[in-house]
Amino acid sequence: MLNVRPLPSYLVQRFQGWRATAYQNNRAWYRRLAASGQHPRAMVISCCDSRVHVTSIFGADEGEFFIHRNIAALVPPFVADGEPHGTSAAVEYAVTALGVAHIVVLGHSSCGGVKGCHDMCAGTAPHLEEKSSFVGRWMDILRPGYERVLPLPPDQRLTALEKGAVLVSLENLLTFPFVKAAVEDDRLTLHGLWNDTGEGLLEQYDPARDEFVPV
Repeated sequence: MLNVRPLPSYLVQRFQGWRATAYQNNRAWYRRLAASGQHPRAMVISCCDSRVHVTSIFGADEGEFFIHRNIAALVPPFVADGEPHGTSAAVEYAVTALGVAHIVVLGHSSCGGVKGCHDMCAGTAPHLEEKSSFVGRWMDILRPGYERVLPLPPDQRLTALEKGAVLVSLENLLTFPFVKAAVEDDRLTLHGLWNDTGEGLLEQYDPARDEFVPV
């Protein structure tokens, strides 16, 4: 494959620095993880956004989280159509193979994917309406969330839709039979979070109040 190139030098230097320090200082731990397999307690579904650093937010070590990232941290509804589904496969593996005790859906502020959905649904992003747009078709998952925020003042809709995306994903998770069964058997709990990346704040969805509250 002639178009594949070696890593940029700055990434090579960072890797070599990590291996000489963090890895060498914890070599036995890394080898134990490699030999014993992974046993994460939680799956985290987060956005691809480079500003959302899941392990840093929770101070997590290797082996703690099974992390899946996609545009806007969305989970599609369950569809058993024999086609490849990356996010659905990750959820299936986490619940049925790894037996995670928690699934955390983590949304965030200034989410480009959510804004794309907002603009597409508002008719100001026609390029996302094209069938050839992978982003647009992925953001179709969030269309029900857009309908819910329409009654709000325009300046409140984006943040509300970011949090609404978390709720849409949680609702869709419960359409997966193995997720629903694990929740009903108290083997699995679902959690919805929203991270304000600029302020370093975290809010969680409180079903009793039907709103996001500070953690």
